[in-house]
Amino acid sequence: MAKMSKAEIAASLEGLVGWKLEGKTIAKGYEFPSFPEAMRFVNNVAGLAEAADHHPDILINYRRVTLTLSTHDEGGLTKKDFELASQIEKERKSFKAAGNKVS
Repeated sequence: MAKMSKAEIAASLEGLVGWKLEGKTIAKGYEFPSFPEAMRFVNNVAGLAEAADHHPDILINYRRVTLTLSTHDEGGLTKKDFELASQIEKERKSFKAAGNKVS
């Protein structure tokens, strides 16, 4: 998959609330009321990543989780990154709808 242009990246970021461009990656932080809830969310994201065969860098700091996406093979951002970010946001919404707190 080809690397995206700056204009394509900017346009794709507009649809992803809270995701930020950080160099050649996009990233977003989440905060949960407890460590177990943070881990449940991370495990759900792991399932999405496996299904997409595209894996984020995941930083877990107690109740805070930071997800960072980039297509390492391409040396930057591709549509795969934004597709997975979109799936992660859908997961966040359903995770929240199930009564879990996430910010």
